[in-house]
Amino acid sequence: MAVADPSAPGIARMPAEPTDAEVIERSRDDPEGFSVIFERYYARIHRYVSSRLGPSAADDVAADTFLAAFDQRRRYDLTRPEAGAWLFGIATNLIGRHRRSEVRRYRAMARVDVRDDSGSHEDKVADRVSAERMQPRLAAALAALSKGDRDVLLLVACGQLTYDEVALALGIPAGTVGSRLNRAKKRLRTTLGKEMYVHG
Repeated sequence: MAVADPSAPGIARMPAEPTDAEVIERSRDDPEGFSVIFERYYARIHRYVSSRLGPSAADDVAADTFLAAFDQRRRYDLTRPEAGAWLFGIATNLIGRHRRSEVRRYRAMARVDVRDDSGSHEDKVADRVSAERMQPRLAAALAALSKGDRDVLLLVACGQLTYDEVALALGIPAGTVGSRLNRAKKRLRTTLGKEMYVHG
């Protein structure tokens, strides 16, 4: 599992396209306009949720993420042009309701190495960073992490968010993101030794 480059850019759009903030602002009077946000981010949110909870829960949690975002759109900070961190924060909070299931899943995966080669090419690519394909020792190590450390690590590794985006998503200082990520990586290195998949 490779950690995303913290300097990687967000969603690329054509110059003429409105920012997420502009879309959300317009959607306050034209609710159907919010579908643009769904189209821009659904695939990323779904992959992130699937990597943490598995494909069976991903459809519902991803849908709930956008339903919650739609309900909260009047409170969105319009000074933030991109909504990705906001959406990942909502998704992470919803995943929190499944925290025990997530940890149980990692523990089960630690006992059984999943090898299913079925599915589309796109699914296989997404699965490379998903918990479905994690080595059993890595799954066990993730289960042992604290909630905060696991959230930060997986937002960076699976959500491909920058440190600043993770800070926005979780409502914590960027420095805390760095310290939690370092602590999580150190713990994984200790647990996995030479099989460490998170570099840095």
